[in-house]
Amino acid sequence: MGLLTPSASAERISRWRWIWILPRLAFILFVGGVALLLWMSDRADKEERRATLISDILWLEQNLRFHLARNEELLGRIDLAHTTSAKAFESFSRTLFGFESGLRQLIWLDADGQILRAHPAITDLGIADDTMEASPSRQSFRLAKSLGKPVYSPAYPFFNNDWQFEVHVPVSREGRVVGVAVGVYRIREILGDSVPWWLAERYRISIVGDSGKVLGTRSKIESAVTEEGYQVDFDPPGWGLTIHAVPYHAPRPLASVLLSASLVILAMVVLWSLWILRRHVLRRQTVEEQLQREHAFRKAMEDSLDTGMRARSLDGEIIYVNPAFCRMVGWSAAELIGRRPPMPYWADDHLDETRAIHDQVLAGDGPGEGFELKFKRRSGEIIDVLIHEAPLIDAQGRHSGWMGSMVDITERKHADERARQQQDRLQSTARLVAMGEMASSIAHELNQPLAAISSYCTGAANLLRNQTPAAEVLPAMDKAVEQAHRAGKVIRRIYSLARPGEHPFERVHLAEHVDAALALMDSEIRQKGIRILLELSPQAVVDGDPVLLEQVLFNLLRNAIESMSDTASDQRQIAIALTCADDYASLTVADRGCGIDASVAMQLFDPLFTTKPEGMGMGLAICRSVVENHRGRLSFEANPEGGTIFHVLLPLAPQ
Repeated sequence: MGLLTPSASAERISRWRWIWILPRLAFILFVGGVALLLWMSDRADKEERRATLISDILWLEQNLRFHLARNEELLGRIDLAHTTSAKAFESFSRTLFGFESGLRQLIWLDADGQILRAHPAITDLGIADDTMEASPSRQSFRLAKSLGKPVYSPAYPFFNNDWQFEVHVPVSREGRVVGVAVGVYRIREILGDSVPWWLAERYRISIVGDSGKVLGTRSKIESAVTEEGYQVDFDPPGWGLTIHAVPYHAPRPLASVLLSASLVILAMVVLWSLWILRRHVLRRQTVEEQLQREHAFRKAMEDSLDTGMRARSLDGEIIYVNPAFCRMVGWSAAELIGRRPPMPYWADDHLDETRAIHDQVLAGDGPGEGFELKFKRRSGEIIDVLIHEAPLIDAQGRHSGWMGSMVDITERKHADERARQQQDRLQSTARLVAMGEMASSIAHELNQPLAAISSYCTGAANLLRNQTPAAEVLPAMDKAVEQAHRAGKVIRRIYSLARPGEHPFERVHLAEHVDAALALMDSEIRQKGIRILLELSPQAVVDGDPVLLEQVLFNLLRNAIESMSDTASDQRQIAIALTCADDYASLTVADRGCGIDASVAMQLFDPLFTTKPEGMGMGLAICRSVVENHRGRLSFEANPEGGTIFHVLLPLAPQ
């Protein structure tokens, strides 16, 4: 067979193009014909419903006219004997109401318009009040009397937003008007009496006033209405009243709906078939190529993974392993696929544990966050692996097995063990450093009581040398003993501070201990001419160690005093404020000293850090440890007036 010439090839392509175009063109024409048929059918239905609506409303209007004309005739034939007796008038009224004529009240007026009889009782002031000569009722009465024929009044509102109108029928005897029979119609009642049920099920019938206000409605069902409607004049009674009918939304006939749906479905099936056929032809040409690419991509991805992958069937048989898993355990894929428990890579010393986990996974009760197991390499080496199992779902969405991913964590566990050992060594070193800090703390805190003991003892010795009576020496010795006790308490408290939880807390009134700390510094405060401003709240009560908290106050006061050594004497001031808010006691100590340089602010609370030539750098470190041990916070900020403000925040004791 020879090769196709360019012209023959073009002719063949053109022929295939027409083969694809013809079904599409036929489908478009078919859909257009169906749409035209449906449109014409719908239009014919609408015209038929419109003609039926007009016919029904005209019939209703004639029916209402008939009822009104009959009532006029009956009212004009009222016997005067019926008007002289209340019982006879009531009997005549009930007989008239029984005709389902829409009448709800009958009134007999004499020739002067005075009400002689009424059934039921008069409730409308427009008729009952003789002073309302301009009312529609009075005007209708005078017009009916002068014309000698029935006259209808305009509609007017009644109770509960109901509307009614009247018909005034003059009654003549021997050529003169002897009275007027007034029939009162309620619009809702006349619609209820005159509109049959079958008409109310088709339409919503309303009587509308000249201003467009709906005065009454008659309907049998609650349903959506269409926008189209029809109305005719309601005359009598006239006065701009119209009968308005709006048809309910009627479903299309079932046969028409089924036919239309069948045509649409058939068209969609034809289009879908063409589309599926074309798609199948186009996709079939590339299926093999895609399969080859997907296989090559999947193979490259599996070979590049360091995570071992293993798939098992529901009964535990291995159906897939990737190269990383084979490298991990030392067996090839051919040796592992098809194997059932026990597996060759299970560690001999952990067979029971491995089998239990294996059974849990197959039962669907395996650990959701992964688990660790011991595996054995082919060489006999034991390794630790971290395994995550997930259900294996096939193309039909059925659970066909379990897919597990495995990571060798042997080196990680060895690293964790080395880190744990290193941490133990670091903790030992930290304990040694803490012992050194404790020794420095003890030396720092004992400096004050020991200096006080030395001063008191020296003063007592001088008094004794001068042969001062013992009674004058005893106070100095008592104070020395008191400072010695204080030094012992400092040692015990600092030791307990290094071992949290071993010292009992008690209720501490911070205001009292602020006063005690000021008393200890009283001589130095007076010597340096420092003013103390106090604002202490007696409600500041916390649970804590009174000695340690007083030591914190003492250290903060001492630092404040020392910071003002170069401050002018008239500017030396310490403001101490103790307040309570939000379940916390807040203590602030504000001085006007040299302040804290930004370069040392970050190291201010570090142990052994100091800016004083003679300092040990432990005061603020101890203060912070004490405050944090009491679940509080110690901080500082620059004083806007110069100097530094230290803040101590402690939780209040529960009431």
